[in-house]
Amino acid sequence: MPTITIDGKTCEFEQGQTILQIANANGVKIPQYCYHDGLSIVASCRICLAEVHAPNPRNDNKLEAIPKLLPTCQTPAGNDQIVYTTSPKSIANQKAVMEYLLINHPLDCPVCDQAGECDLQDYSYEYGRGVSRFEETKVKQPKKNLGPHVYLYADRCIMCSRCVRFTREVSGTGELTIEGRGNQEQIDIFPGVPLDNELSANVIDLCPVGALLDKDFLFTQRVWFLKSTPSIDGITAQGDNITIEHNEGKIYRIKPRDNMEVNKWWISDEIRYGWKFVHREDRLTSPEMMIHGVRTRVEFPRAMTAAVEGLTGTSLLAVVSPMLPCEEAYALAKLAKRLDADATFAIGPVPFEGQDKEFPGGYTIRAEKAPNARGVRRVLEAMSGGREVLDADGALDAIKSGQRTGVLLTGNYTSEWVTPEWADACDKAFTVLIDTLPNRLTKLANVVLPGVSFAEKAGVFENVNNKLQAFEAAVPPTQGAMCEGQIAYDLFAIAEGAEPGETYGAREVLIVDEGPGQVPGSTTVVAPRATMRYNAANARREMAAEFSSLSAFETEVSYPSTKAQQEPDMEMVEL
Repeated sequence: MPTITIDGKTCEFEQGQTILQIANANGVKIPQYCYHDGLSIVASCRICLAEVHAPNPRNDNKLEAIPKLLPTCQTPAGNDQIVYTTSPKSIANQKAVMEYLLINHPLDCPVCDQAGECDLQDYSYEYGRGVSRFEETKVKQPKKNLGPHVYLYADRCIMCSRCVRFTREVSGTGELTIEGRGNQEQIDIFPGVPLDNELSANVIDLCPVGALLDKDFLFTQRVWFLKSTPSIDGITAQGDNITIEHNEGKIYRIKPRDNMEVNKWWISDEIRYGWKFVHREDRLTSPEMMIHGVRTRVEFPRAMTAAVEGLTGTSLLAVVSPMLPCEEAYALAKLAKRLDADATFAIGPVPFEGQDKEFPGGYTIRAEKAPNARGVRRVLEAMSGGREVLDADGALDAIKSGQRTGVLLTGNYTSEWVTPEWADACDKAFTVLIDTLPNRLTKLANVVLPGVSFAEKAGVFENVNNKLQAFEAAVPPTQGAMCEGQIAYDLFAIAEGAEPGETYGAREVLIVDEGPGQVPGSTTVVAPRATMRYNAANARREMAAEFSSLSAFETEVSYPSTKAQQEPDMEMVEL
């Protein structure tokens, strides 16, 4: 393979790659603003210019310096080239570019939402001058409301044009343009055409400075307080890789995680802002039962005991929601078989909205609004012993006809999902509902147990392309609620004859500063004595060991990659 040397590091490359692409792939740091792997190359910011020495075929392939600096983002690599980004000429260019960018940039880092994750801040420290030579009045640009999700602070913009290229090349909507010249140049929308496409908020992630800001996140939290947990889209069937950013048990924003096989660099606005139900004030936070015709809040031991007693001896139908991870589907199916060896399995309603929509940049928004319908079906079919796994309509018919007199039902949907047909059908059977938000059935079911959202649990989702992807819990469960897997384990233990322990109840675990695998202010519920604590990884191993058809949960699950430890800016010297 051909090789190129960049700042003393020899790197192999494929024909057609640019110098900057090779440097990024090999961990060689070159400053860059306008370049992005998912966008066209314009070479407008000029900070990546470098000194290049290349073999001259007219002089017996002797190594000669190319007279002018070349943009590494746009220059194709050549065999045996030597590139210097730390030579005096390259450093002088970097300092000049930074000086030009900062001439009219406002000194408002203390109040800027981008502070702490701003490339302009970082490069000013690494490549800029120590003082400014500009003494004239700065040009002041306006703030602009671009659309429902995005503000533009135009005086912070460095005209990298990433946002403009995104709307033209990825979303294909073209709402943004560049108007003006020189120091009056600015980003703007076309008259009467707001930035309001389904991918609009991706321009916030693309902006390397604090020019494009998220209205929803504006002035809510300093980014250095946020902790990041890799997760998977829990709203649609696409299985987008996301990062949940949170602090002290509260989610503040969701950002995309790069995955070229699934979502590339993007997520839809639906996924980015669809987490609000996690912190809804009306979340279910206590078990409820019908006592003498009155809906009453009770403790977990009483509700769980009533649920097991009510379902025991019935002809059981277990309806597992497509919003749940595979491990919890397994735990619930195992519980159903313990309560009724002839239990029937069904998949809950799978919501659809419109049709799939594909964008020019290759991103697709799925009409199917459930993250794990295929994973739940895979697990239930393995555990059904060859019996048919019903869909939602089949489950309704089985309840209405009286074939099934007991129903173990799970919800966990992000919005109202219970139709009048479901409410009427479940009113005819003993129903135990595990759900997160109030609905028609929470007022009708014999026993209601509060579950938790995808952001409060770990597990595996199978997306529309049958890719198994693992995710971790980001925030602690809402106080008074338990994950469906733990509820299934506890109900199984009670069915086996376990008695709740004397310490059954809430236990506070406070973690001041979360580390990997930890969440702050965690509230858990002590399980019955005879059961174990639910753990998604252990459940995966158990599934794979018990059913050969589920061995993929040991061998084919995709886990989030971990980033290397960040190096400090300052060199540490031992005295």
